[in-house]
Amino acid sequence: MPIKFICKDYGFDCDFVTTSKDVAGAIEEYSKHSNHEHGIEYSKEILMQFIMRKG
Repeated sequence: MPIKFICKDYGFDCDFVTTSKDVAGAIEEYSKHSNHEHGIEYSKEILMQFIMRKG
């Protein structure tokens, strides 16, 4: 099952969406985006919780 992060799901007015076949890839892509575009650095643990809550 693909892992997807949608920036709007986390309260941002942003059209960024990342989809990956593996958790590590999705976390890395979203982490880079959120840090670069929004100035927010999420820990891998927090992003993992986001994924588990959506599941």
